[in-house]
Amino acid sequence: MKVTVEDQSSVKKVLHIEVPADTVTSELDKAYKEVAKTAKIKGFRPGKAPRSVLERMFRKDVHADVSSKLIQEGFLAAVREKDLKIIGPPTVEPPELTPNSAYAFDAVVEVRPEIPEIAYKSLELTKSAYQVSDEEIDLQLKMVQRNMAKQDKVEEDRPLADGDVAVIDYEGFKDGNPHEATRKTENFAVKLGDGRVVKDLEAGLVGMKVGDEKEIDVAFPEDYFSKELAGQKLQFKVRLNEIRQETLPPLDDELARSIGDRFESLDALKEKIRENLQSGYDKRIEQELNEQVFTQLLEKAPFEVPESMVESELEHILKDAERSFEQSNRSLEDAGLSREALAEKYRPVAEKQVRRHFILAKLVEQEQLTLDDEALEQGFRDMAASFGQPVEQVKAYYQQDPDSLEFFKHTLLEKKALKIIIDNNTITEAEAAPKTEGEAANS
Repeated sequence: MKVTVEDQSSVKKVLHIEVPADTVTSELDKAYKEVAKTAKIKGFRPGKAPRSVLERMFRKDVHADVSSKLIQEGFLAAVREKDLKIIGPPTVEPPELTPNSAYAFDAVVEVRPEIPEIAYKSLELTKSAYQVSDEEIDLQLKMVQRNMAKQDKVEEDRPLADGDVAVIDYEGFKDGNPHEATRKTENFAVKLGDGRVVKDLEAGLVGMKVGDEKEIDVAFPEDYFSKELAGQKLQFKVRLNEIRQETLPPLDDELARSIGDRFESLDALKEKIRENLQSGYDKRIEQELNEQVFTQLLEKAPFEVPESMVESELEHILKDAERSFEQSNRSLEDAGLSREALAEKYRPVAEKQVRRHFILAKLVEQEQLTLDDEALEQGFRDMAASFGQPVEQVKAYYQQDPDSLEFFKHTLLEKKALKIIIDNNTITEAEAAPKTEGEAANS
């Protein structure tokens, strides 16, 4: 068998494979003998029909089966001969098979990138010293306070004012026709002044009384989150059903206790908020360090990545995004997004993630890292703690799914490799930039 390798890139190859004529003849002979054993042909006993009759009746099926076998066996033999570390199945367009002739075909395949030994002990890493401030805790407490607020119906006959909660029916129109993105909605509650609705609509609501109906012209900003509405000018038909007044509970021990049995006092609630915020900061610090590590390692040793792996990683990202929307009873379309737009946005993220996997896999191999039983058990314990589940339940899940267990082990090895990099480099502490009020609110 003849095999030549054509490089289309460092991670994409074309194998030109030629199976000798005698192998083709031998495989055809065997195939027709097998057909003869079971073929029911009028005028012939089983196994006694001449080859010419078999060829006339079964040529197409036999040639297809033999071609498939020659491609499969020829490809595997070529991969072994050339010692290729392939990723995924090949792409092959089966040519016509001709008896008594060599069978030549091309197989396009992706291979793992060749990554040189990683010099990971000379990186310049900076660690931001994020610390939780009293202002951030106060902001979180105010959010808790707002979430626990009571809304009481306003009985007096007065106009809607800033700070009130309006309960409205609304429908948006474009050129006199209902707009798909602003379908008729009843008893929608919105607090005036909290920025949840477009300014024009909020301004138009102020001064309305219960029972009033009004048409309000609304111009959506160009950067509005819904692409269907961004830059649009609509007319809203609105009816005010009810006015409510929001009353905030005092920030005291009673408020803390009302959240749950965990908090006996306001101080205990504050401490938990501090812990949660600091935990978020610690994760952010870890992510920033990891980003520095991979950026610097890729600069030292750039390499191409197989497109099929990028596509697979991208598909995981897109499915995660779709699941997040489904959990909120929304779709990508509801947010004015499309799968194509998300794919374009997140393709660089997927490519970077694939590069990270290759770097860590190389380091695992380079440093001959292994995972002992205790490390695996600790991994199970950490996973159980993060999901709030019993350890035995987590172990049972992985033990009944070998593929998931192998992936989990690989993830633990990647973490071990990353820890080696961090532990073997000097990390300079730097003061973190102060957070904006918006960032603090999203912590």
